[in-house]
Amino acid sequence: MENPASRDSRSMLTNSQHPIDWSWHDAQGYGRMINVSGTMTSLGGSIATPRVAQATADVMTRFVRIHELQTRASEVIARLTGAEAGFLTASASAGITLAVAGCITGLDPARAEALPDTPGPKNGVAVQMGHLCEYGAPVSQAIALAGGRTRIVGQSTLAKDYQLEAALDDTCAAALYVVSHHVVDYGMIPLKTFARIAHAKGVPVIVDAASEYDLRGFLEQGADVVIYSGHKFLGGPTSGIVAGSKDLVRAGYLQNIGIGRGMKIGKESLAGAIAAMEQWMERDHAGIRAEETRALEMWRTALQGLPGVTAVRIPDPTRNPLERLQVWIDPSQAGANAAQFAEVLGQQDPPLIVRGHEVEKRYFQLDPCNLTPGQAELVRDTLVAVLRDPGPAARIDPDRVMDAMRNGGTQAYLDWLG
Repeated sequence: MENPASRDSRSMLTNSQHPIDWSWHDAQGYGRMINVSGTMTSLGGSIATPRVAQATADVMTRFVRIHELQTRASEVIARLTGAEAGFLTASASAGITLAVAGCITGLDPARAEALPDTPGPKNGVAVQMGHLCEYGAPVSQAIALAGGRTRIVGQSTLAKDYQLEAALDDTCAAALYVVSHHVVDYGMIPLKTFARIAHAKGVPVIVDAASEYDLRGFLEQGADVVIYSGHKFLGGPTSGIVAGSKDLVRAGYLQNIGIGRGMKIGKESLAGAIAAMEQWMERDHAGIRAEETRALEMWRTALQGLPGVTAVRIPDPTRNPLERLQVWIDPSQAGANAAQFAEVLGQQDPPLIVRGHEVEKRYFQLDPCNLTPGQAELVRDTLVAVLRDPGPAARIDPDRVMDAMRNGGTQAYLDWLG
């Protein structure tokens, strides 16, 4: 008998034998697109398998005891990550705030209710300057929402052990370590050393690993609490996973009587996220990686010989077991720059949304992790057509498109309903 998990895994793979049916998207009023940007919140995070969607739908028609469902989530999180316990919340960003709050208040409900206005004197949170990135909102704001006070360690490209030690005084409640492609990737204190220094001062370590495959390594390296996204690589509904020591997990969960109330997760996302975590443990990771590699090679081969275009497979910067295709553009030969081509690709039918957050470096990237059946070939054909004819891209004001990409996250909110 076929393993349902294998069937769910294959439903996410590229398969040129199955044409794409866009009719459902149009009927529901959603803009159709092909996402080769990655697991981006602005694009909906990821797509769920039928198994996850069914689990989400099934619980909608019944009542549950939320604490019981969260207990079930904790059991699954423990199996998935090796943590003592865990809970689910609205998002990974919410997870950071609740974890910080738990470190500040412990299991004192009166102190939890007093946040964020009256956190008490022990509310410092040490963070390396190179980790104070913007992931759609500032990391420092996730700390401030809990009543925490960000204590910056080092400079933007260099943090030293003694600087961390100095920050971890008696008023420091936690130390936050961020794992992301957005952070500075050199000159930072590595996690093992970071945790050793913090623990010597009696300070717990929180790791923000929202978009990471490694669901066990950060705890093994000394983290006390690790936060993951439930809806990015895991492919569940919008959710955040908080995993770690039982005492800190319980303290973070307690925040639902206070600041966590606005970050609560519903029964449907709880059930869907549990199904997504269970599916991840059964997933055919090697098979999916092979399909992603096939797509990358197809695209790389198709772009060979195009004027001013150089395509190279590159590893993920945070060591996730995946690669992307980095497409370098020499505007003097290609006829337009990377930013201009990225915008034109997003204007196609269906739009091809590339990974363009570093276009000022003269490249964009293609991420194969979110392809649905038949899309790899559409990506290939769209890329070749757009890059072979630079006319439409060249007509775009390069300064305007660069400004739009740099400010796009905020500008989209300002433009909404405007």
